[in-house]
Amino acid sequence: MSLEVTGKLLVKYDSQQVSEKFKKREFVIELAEEINGNIYTNFAKMQLVQAKCEIIDRFKEGDLVKVSFNLKGNKWERDGKVNYITNLDAWRIEAATGAAPAANNGGQQQYAPAPAYNNNGGNNNGGSNFNSAPNFNPSPEAIDDLPF
Repeated sequence: MSLEVTGKLLVKYDSQQVSEKFKKREFVIELAEEINGNIYTNFAKMQLVQAKCEIIDRFKEGDLVKVSFNLKGNKWERDGKVNYITNLDAWRIEAATGAAPAANNGGQQQYAPAPAYNNNGGNNNGGSNFNSAPNFNPSPEAIDDLPF
């Protein structure tokens, strides 16, 4: 499953040699989302693996980046207990285009807020509900239960 997000690069960690055959490098991006006039901030820790570990070197913390990644999950059993692990495996990182800083306040870059949240629940799939995702966790402000 290939996905894409745009956010501010907050932290770049050093590469880790996990085993003789496996190397990874983690990084964190800040994601801002506007929902009904409020801005909500989330932080996503992602990883690069093997030869991809170096692709983040050309970016510095604070840069606005677009990250293409795959959602990976593993089942892990230990001492009879089952655990599930989810990884966000980045495979491409590029400078975000068209999202220039909104202002420069004394050296602090302020990025324009994310586009408004679209809460219509529809995918442009010609009216078919096949593979369409329902609204995920709509905000309380989006639910209007008033009779008028």
